[in-house]
Amino acid sequence: MVELFRAIPLVIMIFLIYYGLTDGKEKLWSLAIGLMLYNGSVLAEVFRAGVNAVPRGQSEAAAALGMRKSQVMVSILLPQALRTMLPAILSQLVVLLKDTALGFLIVYDELLDQGKDLFDDFQFERPVIPVAIVIAVIYIIMCSLLSLLAYLLDKRLRRSPKTADIAPAAEDEIEAIGARE
Repeated sequence: MVELFRAIPLVIMIFLIYYGLTDGKEKLWSLAIGLMLYNGSVLAEVFRAGVNAVPRGQSEAAAALGMRKSQVMVSILLPQALRTMLPAILSQLVVLLKDTALGFLIVYDELLDQGKDLFDDFQFERPVIPVAIVIAVIYIIMCSLLSLLAYLLDKRLRRSPKTADIAPAAEDEIEAIGARE
């Protein structure tokens, strides 16, 4: 099922839902469901790849300790996989943000459609280029904020407090062993 939703172009999926399932009545739900199905299928592959990237010995060791599969996934695999998945997840969020512009195809009142209405309402010549530049700047700002969030999360994940606490304890043990000898 994941492959099916990844294979269908998002525009076609939105049209199929809008004209096929909602009879052209539900713009918001058509756009939201299309975006959820497409981006959900992409993120499912990201999660699968992230969990598969964790060494197999981690789950085998947890199983040897008697942990259930759900405990292994939540306590062992996902925390380790999150570090490898985070850049791809946030990258997909940027793609999702930009894909919302496809809502104008079904005349959903989103940012791009608002811009179109704005340059249609001007009494002077249609200022398509200035309005398009403003819309582009708004998208750039929103995508930059998501990229900043990705950077901050990555920076936070890289400075693991657990490793900082372990190192001094290990040094103390080494000194204690050296003092005994």
